[in-house]
Amino acid sequence: MSIIYNIVVLIAGIILNIVTVFNKKIKLFVEGRKETYSKLNNAISSTDKVIWVHCASLGEFEQGRPIIEKLKDQYPAKKIVVTFFSPSGYEVRKNYNVADVVCYLPLDSKVNVVKFLDLLHPELAIFVKYEFWPNFLMELKKRSVNTILVSGIFRDNQSFFKWYGEWMRKSLQSFSHFFVQDENSKQLLNSVNFNNVTISGDTRFDRVLEITKQDNTLDFISKFKNNTHTLVAGSTWKEDEVLLVDYINKVASKNEKFIIAPHNIKDIDIIDLKKSINKKVVLYSEIENKKLEDFQVFIIDTVGILTKIYSYAEVAYVGGGYTKSGVHNVLEPATFGVPVIIGPNYHKFKEAIELVENEACFVVDNSQKLSVLLSRFFKEKTRRIEAGTNALNYVVRKTGASAKILNYLK
Repeated sequence: MSIIYNIVVLIAGIILNIVTVFNKKIKLFVEGRKETYSKLNNAISSTDKVIWVHCASLGEFEQGRPIIEKLKDQYPAKKIVVTFFSPSGYEVRKNYNVADVVCYLPLDSKVNVVKFLDLLHPELAIFVKYEFWPNFLMELKKRSVNTILVSGIFRDNQSFFKWYGEWMRKSLQSFSHFFVQDENSKQLLNSVNFNNVTISGDTRFDRVLEITKQDNTLDFISKFKNNTHTLVAGSTWKEDEVLLVDYINKVASKNEKFIIAPHNIKDIDIIDLKKSINKKVVLYSEIENKKLEDFQVFIIDTVGILTKIYSYAEVAYVGGGYTKSGVHNVLEPATFGVPVIIGPNYHKFKEAIELVENEACFVVDNSQKLSVLLSRFFKEKTRRIEAGTNALNYVVRKTGASAKILNYLK
């Protein structure tokens, strides 16, 4: 199995280099990895004590972030290296100043693994949620590096729990401890004789609650909002926007405002969205010298500020619920104590399911249902506040995972 896996990794590397000609994201994936070794070589000396945190992408980074920042506070002399597999994580957080190095994880070939770990020489390795790269894990075990998994989640369809999964199960032996999100994950690990497991919960709850304590002020949003009822729609796809635009064009009153932050901010898609709305619309890219309070719809054609914008919402809509991959992050608006509306594809996401069960998140599958729900929330303050309180209380109840993990690491 090891031989087959390493051949596949080699072939994947060759294919990725060819595909860079046609795919911008793959080009970032390949070109970014060329800088990894030089970054480590320049920033890490042989005498440094190093903590390595690996995140697949941006969502996993947000889960790991509370741990990273608390470790930096506790051990300021140690160097922290954060790696990403995906460009969508790396490109957003490549300038994250808590880490001494932010770089891509090399492909999981034996040559890459040895070179990477020789430069990094970590005393602690933390993997966030998933990303089980066998060569990396087995080499960490060989070097006796303390390796833990945080916010882990396992499902019975993973290869670890199949009759053919012995080789992949062997890679799990590298973990000194598993901190998992739920009882099901613990039971699955126990079923294949891993008992070094603690149900800690999800560190994302610690992260999103911390967001409410930072300064979330955005003066241009305050000017636009101008004390009106405001819906903030984040990470929307075209299917979400069809429903939202239908409400804005046909139902919305003058004292209702809308902020839309699309998942895709390609110019052509932003222009199409703007043209589809028959109310006064302003883009983030054109706000200079604009009297923002005169507009009813604000389209955010940039990235990195959505979390703060959620703090201005009376109601939030989170996109992705009409896509195959499913709804985006519902915890960011929930932590600000506002009701959350989503599309129907949310069943892969435990937090979305539980927010729905707690009457804090509401599912719509057509424009009529969205219209009824928004009209109710905008007009009935008591109902809106009750749903928002349910959302915040849910987040607060789920915090504490970071403290359990840090206590283990002391």
